[in-house]
This record gives sequence, C-alpha cells and structure tokens, in this order.
Amino acid sequence: MDLISLIFTGIGLAMDCFAVSLGIGAGNIVRTLRPIFRLSFHFGLFQGLMTLLGWLVGTTIASLIANVDHWIALVLLGWVGTRMIIEGLKPPDDNLRRTDPSRGSTLVLLAVATSLDAMAVGLSLAIVKVNIWTSSLLIGGISLALSLTGLLIGNRLGTTFGRRMEIIGGLILNGIGLRILITHLA
Repeated sequence: MDLISLIFTGIGLAMDCFAVSLGIGAGNIVRTLRPIFRLSFHFGLFQGLMTLLGWLVGTTIASLIANVDHWIALVLLGWVGTRMIIEGLKPPDDNLRRTDPSRGSTLVLLAVATSLDAMAVGLSLAIVKVNIWTSSLLIGGISLALSLTGLLIGNRLGTTFGRRMEIIGGLILNGIGLRILITHLA
C-alpha cells in the first residue's frame, strides 16, 4: 500500500471522528483549548491504537468483534447523543452541570465508538504487509487533525446558533450510529 492510499484510508477512518467532533463542538460544551486538545488527542490516539490492535490481535478476535461492532457503535453514540439532546432541551438554569464529553467515561466511550472500524483496517494492513507503526501514527495523526477541525467549526456554529446546536449535535451522533449500523448490515 502506497502513502497516498494510506492517507486516504486515514481520512476515511477519521470521518466519524470529524462528524462527532463537529456535533460536540456545536453543543458549546468544549470551548477552551485544553478540552479541545484532550478530545482531539484521544480520538487520534484511539484510532492509532485500534489500528495497531487490529494488526496485533489477528483475524480470530476481529471476526468476533466484526459481527457486533456496528451495534456497539450504535449504542455508544446513541447514548452520548441522547444525553446531548436531553441537555439541550433543559432550561438554561438546569444546564449548569452539563456533562463534559472531553472527560471520563464519555470521552472513552466516544473514542472507542469512533475507532472500532480502525481495528478491521489494522487487520487488512497486516495482510498487505505495511509498516504498522507508520500506518498507526499516520491514521492517528489524521484523526487528531480532523477532530480538532470538527471541534473548531462546531464551536463557531454553536456560538452563532446557540443551544439548538447541542440538540443538532446529539442528533448527528445518533445519525452516525445509525449510519454505522446500516452500513454494516447492508
């Protein structure tokens, strides 16, 4: 696999990270540099590590996960998306304690949900015998960059359109989960 193909593979894998980041950014929860970097870093880290894990684990475990990875992604993204919608529908005074998606279990759930496909890609990279370290770093770096871009664009949308964007962000996350499910079932 040449470098151009690997870059396009990384971009393809990072599209879920970008879309999720766009939705989260639009919710106006992750606004300062530290949580923006934390979320982007973890999305990139998990994409790179899952690619490496897929390469290391081999076809036995991946084939077991492949049967349910789309359901896992649907549940994880649906849970976070529904929480965002509920938070967006609450009156402003109830929103003082909104969940920060750049921390704790929400961060891990989002990072796992957006990186499950990277494990299957890691398996295919083992078959075509590419340098897995370069591949994992490149895929992780592209995911980090597109996540950062999605968060920054989403923050601008959230500032312009206010609390409605948090609801839209939650709908986007639910939509991504459904798209993953439909893509895998089709």
